[in-house]
This record gives sequence, structure tokens and C-alpha cells, in this order.
Amino acid sequence: MNKLLELLQSESVLLLDGAMGTELFARGLVSGGSPEEWNVTHPERVQDVHKAYVEAGSNIILTNSFGGTRFRLKLHNFQDRVVELNRAAAQNARAAADAADHPVLVAGSMGPTGELLIPMGSMTYEEGRDAFAEQARGLVEGGADILWVETMSDLNEVRAAVEGARSVSAEIPICATMSYDTRGRTMMGVTGAQMVQELAGLGLTAVGANCGNNLIDTAAALAEMRAAAPDLILIAKANAGMPRFEGEKLIYDGTPDVMAAYADRVRTNGISLIGGCCGSGPAHIRMMRQVLDGAIPVPDVTLAPVQAAPEVAPTRTRERRRRG
Repeated sequence: MNKLLELLQSESVLLLDGAMGTELFARGLVSGGSPEEWNVTHPERVQDVHKAYVEAGSNIILTNSFGGTRFRLKLHNFQDRVVELNRAAAQNARAAADAADHPVLVAGSMGPTGELLIPMGSMTYEEGRDAFAEQARGLVEGGADILWVETMSDLNEVRAAVEGARSVSAEIPICATMSYDTRGRTMMGVTGAQMVQELAGLGLTAVGANCGNNLIDTAAALAEMRAAAPDLILIAKANAGMPRFEGEKLIYDGTPDVMAAYADRVRTNGISLIGGCCGSGPAHIRMMRQVLDGAIPVPDVTLAPVQAAPEVAPTRTRERRRRG
């Protein structure tokens, strides 16, 4: 049973959650610490983040497992605990979803490995696929309803993640989003149109864009996706505007008003799954919920017009971003 499609039959637009990392930092996670370890050492704090997003109105919450592959966990010497930590991540989200007063699905977050595939790096396709399969096994065992491949820049890494996930479950819905950082392209130069065209045969339930450099680049990529594949279910999970440092603190300029206006814009453009990424907290999601439900007017803020992305050469920057 595809629970995502089933929920979309009753709700034309589903609201996702916001950032995880910043919410954990606010609850005591220290810089350099492992968010995934918190799934077993501080499960109540992880569940508190999920609960805050559920109470704000999220229909889909992403597990605290963005860096849950053996490659990322090796940075903390947890590479032998992949299944355990991902299982716990899904169980924490599952607890919040099951206690909700409205239908909430658990999406198992699967972020990039942080490695580059051969020939630009040393990771083989098979190594990537197997790492994602191992992560997916823990997420499925913990009760995830969806497997959510996110913040990708390389199409082949997306393929490896989807193949690994599918080897664990033939039935579970799989969604995939890429991060559009450079004038509407990923760090590897992938356009929105290329993404939907080249991943068309993978049986994904939904595709889209998350994180990214700014709201406009993300919107431009989504516009390309919509033009290239009008019938696809699309995901918009952009960062809360542009980041800047105030002293040692990273601040995003996308206020709840800005993100709520953005949610209305992408909904109008046919996006069915809408949320926030870095810089977005429960306050952003709550206002997005109110606007999408028509409970409050769309905030009167100026959003820059979306333009087609110009041709640029791909860059070969390693993806190290963490959701949040």
C-alpha cells in the first residue's frame, strides 16, 4: 500500500516539517556531535522536535537520520551501528506520528554519503548502493512509511540510494529531492528537467528540490521539473531564505511570513508536498499551515520572480551539507 498516495487522495497538499539540526542544537547537541546518536542517547529530545512539527501541522515528518549511512557515521566511529541508529530514528518519529491528532506519515531521511563516486571520487556505485540499503533496512524496521532520499547533487548517487532502498522493500514509497545551489543547478550541474527525465524509470512516488542556495534557485528548478513532467508529484522543501552570520550565529532571512508566502506560491504552481529545510522551525511550519488552510491571509511580502536557470558548467564540490 502506498500510504503517501493514499493520504494525497484526501489532502491535495501535504505539509512537511522543517529543519532538524538547528532544533537539536537548541536542545543541547554540541557542534561536532552526532545527531543520529541522539536517537538512542536522547530519544525524548528527538521526539520533542517531531512533536513540535506535528503540533505545528506537519503531515509528514522526516527522521533524524540524514547522516545515517556508514560513510557519515564513520566520522563518529559509529559505522557498525547503522541499522541500530536508523531503526531508533524511525521509532522516535513513529512515536510522535502515532500520537498525533491528524494523519502523519514518517519519512526515513537518507542524505548523501559525503563521498564522490568514481571517477571523481573513490566510492563505487555498489558501495553506495549497499550503504543506502543498510540504512534503509533500519528505517523500515523502525516503522518508516516512506523512504526519503534528500539533498542530493549527483544523479548516480540518487540511483544508488533508490536501488539500495528498493532492495529492502519492494512496496514502500520512495521520494527523492536534489539540492539546487548554483543558479538553479545542483553542485554537479544537474537541472530540474534533467532530474525528472533521467530518474523517470525508477518508480519514485514524488521528486523535487530541498535545501539549496535560496528560495529562487529552488523555485526555478521546480518550474523546470513541472514543465518537463507536468503529471509528477513534486516536493518543495526550501531553506528559509539566505543565510548570514551574526557574530558566530548563522541566521536565515526567511521569516515565517516569507516561508508562508512561499508555500502559497509553490502550492499555486502545482506543488503537492511543501515544507522547509535549513533555517525553518516550528513557527515557520505553523504559519505555512495556517496559510495553506486559508486560516490567515497570505503575508504581504515581496518574493523575487522566478526565472529560467542560465547555462552554467557543473562544479565538482563535495556535498557535506546536513539538513537543518
